[in-house]
Amino acid sequence: MKMILSPSILSADFWDLERQVSAVEESGTEYLHIDVMDGMFVPSISFGMPVIETLRKHTKLVFDVHLMIERPERYLEEFAKAGADIINFHLEATDDPEGCISKVKDLGKKVGITIKPNTPAKELEPFLDKVDMVLIMTVEPGFGGQKLIPSCLDKVKEVRAMVDEKGLDLDIEIDGGVTIDNLAKCISYGTNVIVAGSAVFKGDIKGNLDKMNEIMKKG
Repeated sequence: MKMILSPSILSADFWDLERQVSAVEESGTEYLHIDVMDGMFVPSISFGMPVIETLRKHTKLVFDVHLMIERPERYLEEFAKAGADIINFHLEATDDPEGCISKVKDLGKKVGITIKPNTPAKELEPFLDKVDMVLIMTVEPGFGGQKLIPSCLDKVKEVRAMVDEKGLDLDIEIDGGVTIDNLAKCISYGTNVIVAGSAVFKGDIKGNLDKMNEIMKKG
């Protein structure tokens, strides 16, 4: 199981975004997590296709795009064209999760399905053999800087058990409240893709990434 760190630019300094994204890439980190919020599915509004398209021209990082938007099926093609490599949509945001999965695959991109803290892990089971990634929110989506909800890690363990029982090969990602101090605990529950925002972009980016990657190597 490959351990992957996916720094979230939601916590980056947008005045200094070029340098900060370059620092992520130069550290050897492979992924960049991009949170797209519409002000409807979640209260906040972040950024959309133009930002992704601009970043795509200047980096080879894997764009791990997390759509926190209502009816994501409306924009899947646009995000694929903008440069997303992985498109994660919320199970709660669409009446047609099967259609979203098929559409993303038809676009030649990896597909992920996401649940909020109050959604039972069991609701993911019908889709596990159809997706490349499951994203379990460990905070309420919409705002950075929140503390991790410990009970959400139990859902990680539950999903990992379902994945292993079915003999599937897919990534289990968590997003929200991950710090250098709780990273090892998070990994112990069965996640292998870690989204981190403030823990990466506040202070010494390279130093933060080095510390987190060292913890992840120990697994």
